[in-house]
Amino acid sequence: EAMYDLEGFTAFCGQDDSHLFVHNFLKMFLDWLFQQTAQSFMREEDGDQVLIWGRLPFFAKFLGDGVLFLWDTNPPGDRLRGPHMMGAIILSLLNTCLGYKRGFLPLARKKFANPPQRLRCGIARGRVTSIGDGQDFVGPCINLAARLQKLSPLSFAISAKGIDMEKALHPDDVHHFVPKRVKVRGLKVDQLVYVLADEVRKLSAAERDEFQEP
Repeated sequence: EAMYDLEGFTAFCGQDDSHLFVHNFLKMFLDWLFQQTAQSFMREEDGDQVLIWGRLPFFAKFLGDGVLFLWDTNPPGDRLRGPHMMGAIILSLLNTCLGYKRGFLPLARKKFANPPQRLRCGIARGRVTSIGDGQDFVGPCINLAARLQKLSPLSFAISAKGIDMEKALHPDDVHHFVPKRVKVRGLKVDQLVYVLADEVRKLSAAERDEFQEP
């Protein structure tokens, strides 16, 4: 499960006459997000056939200032299951967050004043329960993913539960992440998470105290 969040979206919507531009921004963003997600799993094309790195999400829902994506990472008999499936999802989500700043944001700035500056993401594995005839889902992992994307000033956090990063990612990719023990709002027990090493290095001394060694 992954929870995207547009950092600064509330302030963006609080500008005068927001009804004139918020809808257009959201359409532009969601069109880009779904296209980016599909392309990130595309390995190669051969005529009308497409080879992909992993399974696409089976559920997506806009939640006001972000988007929830759900994957089935353990379908029986699926050759795409396993640690490498998780690795493909993690890299897709990371590349989408990076792509927002590098690709989408420069385009948005040409059309909108003060658009959200960053796309954050929290990732957690777990069971979800379908409600409303499959129109919605609930589960502790969804709540955890939502809380992890709020680990400001970081923008990307992965719950270690059920994810072995060394098996999921190639050695060239795994070194970009470091494990940290953090207090997560609303949870009594500290959580072990993987965060981006580059973001941790940029933290102030006071901020770094919030992210302890395991």
